[in-house]
Amino acid sequence: MATTTVTESGGMRIITEVIPATDPRVAQLMAGSSPPAPAVTSFQVRNFRRAQPKVLGTIHIFTGIVHICFGIILTVSEHETLSLPVASGILFWLGLLLLLSGSLLVESEKRNNILLVKACCIVNAAVLLSTLVATLLHSMAITRNIPGCETNMLHQLKPEWCFSAENKLLSNGLDSIFVTFCLLEFCVAVSALAFGYNAVKQHDYTRMAL
Repeated sequence: MATTTVTESGGMRIITEVIPATDPRVAQLMAGSSPPAPAVTSFQVRNFRRAQPKVLGTIHIFTGIVHICFGIILTVSEHETLSLPVASGILFWLGLLLLLSGSLLVESEKRNNILLVKACCIVNAAVLLSTLVATLLHSMAITRNIPGCETNMLHQLKPEWCFSAENKLLSNGLDSIFVTFCLLEFCVAVSALAFGYNAVKQHDYTRMAL
């Protein structure tokens, strides 16, 4: 049972109430007086953030949008004779992978979650392999003739636009731009994968040590 003591001091009345530990008000007072727990960022995630994942993610999101937009444009314009990169669908599924990777990297800047770092590593490993495949496809497209200009028969006539050097120059220019984008995406994926793998490795070592 609570006891109350009244004390007079300097014209002021001080009321002191002693509450037993079994009183339900104790829990409420303890909950209200306890300071909020500070957000602690593990040193593994801090090490991963040294790679500036928000910047890397922004690059992947931008290039992913470029891939998807050009994929739609080239698919519509080459609906009869698709080039090798367009026919393979590399512009679409690489673009989607880049959007996913970029979103995870940007989110990892905000959240202190080692599982998010692991997800970034997995997706960026897929991006790394995909950029190698995309670079190979675009390089093969540069060495090949314009789609629709290949002739299987000896005396088969080619369309008139096949003899225009500007068409081939434009096609090679687009493929060269995509090769440059793939190299940039490859470097970003390698950077994210290296820092992410180091953070995951340190996390696993810390768990073993504990």
